[in-house]
Parts: sequence; structure tokens; C-alpha cells
Amino acid sequence: MRKYWWIAVLTVIADQVSKWACLSLTGSVTLIPGVLALTYAENTGMAFSLFSGRSWLLGIVSAVCILAGWLILRRVRLGMLSRTAAMLMLGGAVGNMIDRFLRGFVVDMFEFLFVDFAIFNVADAALTVGTALMAVSLLLRPEEWKEKEKPGA
Repeated sequence: MRKYWWIAVLTVIADQVSKWACLSLTGSVTLIPGVLALTYAENTGMAFSLFSGRSWLLGIVSAVCILAGWLILRRVRLGMLSRTAAMLMLGGAVGNMIDRFLRGFVVDMFEFLFVDFAIFNVADAALTVGTALMAVSLLLRPEEWKEKEKPGA
């Protein structure tokens, strides 16, 4: 897993830089007409604003899930696809957790203009892509999931 940490680190950096860049954004700026806009939004909840107003609780839940995920990942020998997925998910979770603890809300900024969908951020995108890759890994490449051999076994 050590070789793949850079994916999580770059995800957190890209997420935090994009959020910082959008803090002074007012209104909406079209990036691709009819497709994508930057729209500043503050989300005190989680996906689709579920559990709004409970940012600290969600931050604590995020921290516990990150720790649990790390402990589980230490026990398994993963293939390349699974490692990439895990690091994207970790980076996304850490990016949003930072917002919850530092700001009390998660900064969202990407808005699809062609469909009525939630405004999201880089961390959300990384979590979504990571989860999809992990599902593919579990369903189509189960051989990637092997428990590490215990010393002396």
C-alpha cells in the first residue's frame, strides 16, 4: 500500500486547493456552457445534504471510518485496482473531514447544468470513483483480495 499513498495525498491537496480557490466565489461561473459550472455551496451534512447541521458528528464518524478502513487494509494484500480505489476513497474522506473540522461545513463547487444533481467537490468525486473501482475490483477481480499471511503460519 505504501507505493499508493501519493494518490490519497494528491487527492487531499487537489481537494483543499480547489475549495480554497472557491471560497471567494459568489454566484455561479460557467466552465462549460450547458454542462458544468462553479457554484459555491456550504454543506453541513453529507451526500445530498443528509444529516445537515451535524458536521462535527460527521467529522468524527469520518475519522472512525478512515481509521477502520486503514486497519482493515493493513490485513489484506490488494492488487493495483483495489489499492488505487482505496487511496481515492481515503483521500476523499480525509478531504471532507478536514472541512468538517476546520470550517464546520464542506465546501462544494461543481454543478452539472444538464441534470438536477447535487453540487459536489473533488473529494466527493474521488470517493465516487474510488467506490466504483472498488466495486469492480470486488466483483470482477476477487483474486486481488487476499489476506496477508501471518508470520509463522
